[in-house]
Amino acid sequence: MTDSTPTENAFPSAEEIREALKEVIDPEIGMNIVDLGLIYDVLPDPQERSVQINMTLTSPGCPLGPEITGAVYLTVKRIPGVQDCKVDLVWRPAWDPSVHASEEVRMALGIW
Repeated sequence: MTDSTPTENAFPSAEEIREALKEVIDPEIGMNIVDLGLIYDVLPDPQERSVQINMTLTSPGCPLGPEITGAVYLTVKRIPGVQDCKVDLVWRPAWDPSVHASEEVRMALGIW
């Protein structure tokens, strides 16, 4: 029988980290950054107890970029087992809500 209880050595999966990141809301749009499609890569490294996040913003000139990336960093660091987090902003591919956002977000934004 396998014990599914988390141990002190447990490390979160990419899916668990993405789920935690749904708490981070883009203040201008009022929707979470995961469903907006702003999180491109979640790369957990259990050996180093760290997580690499590659993400973008709705525009390169977004004035709330530091606030959003800071919230991502703090959210990931609060996950049990994570000791370090690196958040990198990437601009390729450029964010396109018709491609990257969830169907619910596209509907809410009026993008068909």
